[in-house]
Amino acid sequence: MSDLRDLYQQVIMDHKKKPRNFREITDANHMAHGNNPLCGDALVVYVKLNGDVIEDISFQGSGCAISVASASLMTETLKGKTLADAEALYEDVHKALTGDKDAAELTGKLQVLAGVKEFPARVKCATLSWHTVHAAVDSDHDISVSTE
Repeated sequence: MSDLRDLYQQVIMDHKKKPRNFREITDANHMAHGNNPLCGDALVVYVKLNGDVIEDISFQGSGCAISVASASLMTETLKGKTLADAEALYEDVHKALTGDKDAAELTGKLQVLAGVKEFPARVKCATLSWHTVHAAVDSDHDISVSTE
């Protein structure tokens, strides 16, 4: 179990130090601002939809290692997905991180986020980007999200 925990920590630190898709999408057609005042996390999620497919997704901002890593993993996972697939992943991640007994097991790199549920104070850090992208694709204008 210790080896697995070490691997998860390595993945989180890798995504914190070298976040994927950390940029502005200048022609994004959806975006939202996310804020977690308890931890100081603040980010903007940019989404370029082509029909119901997430053609491109990125983020910018600053935050703790878990917040940045979660946003980085989220953008890698959601790029190329349909909105229906993205919604299902949002639900799976949210349930897994909040300890919902009906949660599906996270797969792939998203598994590293599952351990966050053991640290309730960090759940909002890990879910901020997911709530923000959810708000972005549900709106046709710039929107703000807070995890207070």
